[in-house]
Amino acid sequence: MRITSFVFFLILSSMSAHAQIVGDMDETKLYAESKQVNQFFRRFNGEEDEKGNRYYPGDKQYRNIKLRKKYLGILFNESNTGMPAVLKTEFVKNVLDKSETSVLDFHGGNWFSEVHTVFTANGKDQPVTLFMTLEKDHLGSKWVIQKVYADMFAPYFVRDTLKVGRFLHPMSHELDFMNLRKAFVQTDSVAQFASKKFVPDHLSLFLYEVKKGTLKFKTVTDVKFHFFQLDGWYFELANFNRPGYNTGWLISNLVKLKNPVEKDVLRKYLYYETK
Repeated sequence: MRITSFVFFLILSSMSAHAQIVGDMDETKLYAESKQVNQFFRRFNGEEDEKGNRYYPGDKQYRNIKLRKKYLGILFNESNTGMPAVLKTEFVKNVLDKSETSVLDFHGGNWFSEVHTVFTANGKDQPVTLFMTLEKDHLGSKWVIQKVYADMFAPYFVRDTLKVGRFLHPMSHELDFMNLRKAFVQTDSVAQFASKKFVPDHLSLFLYEVKKGTLKFKTVTDVKFHFFQLDGWYFELANFNRPGYNTGWLISNLVKLKNPVEKDVLRKYLYYETK
């Protein structure tokens, strides 16, 4: 009985201390932070108030332009001088001018996550970047690994395109391709016998090494998101944990895309496909 009373006393003390801490906090700062990615979505779209209370279709403030303008002004990483004020102003104006269509859709595709991880291979830490995307699954959805990039795999596919390398003679078929043996004598040059259009698939290698037990997951070191949902624009979303008001999930990079070609080039760059 005495033990139960003592535990109850501890719980009450803990609750009292927590209430005191919350009471002493600057509520303006608390409300200014986008603590979760989903909250960033809602604020960008104008679907919640400053305290995090949701707005739904039919609510007067739901996706209200004035509310969106207010939020869009605080959703940028202000410490990034690489985002000119004029570019941010143009982006915000473009979003508000097309307010009905310029909203973020969690299940709308054209956005993905870049997850920086550490795996161990033969006792040594190896950085591995996972590109995650949402995939429909029955009535819901799930995150899946779409692509992988790892420095540890890259050297195996280095190919010098500036000089004539090793090759199979165009009449090799008349020899029943028996001269293939020279393609595999020196393993460091075997990539020269692959098609010029060949692109290394790090995801297949990654899954193979994990399946073998060679690669073992250790930790996640960083997460960011890439958005291509808004017509003519790309932006990066990253989390900033620091003092002040400009914190939480913020737009950390912004690019205006003039045409689909630029969009494709940027995607390839983000996927490390231009190396």
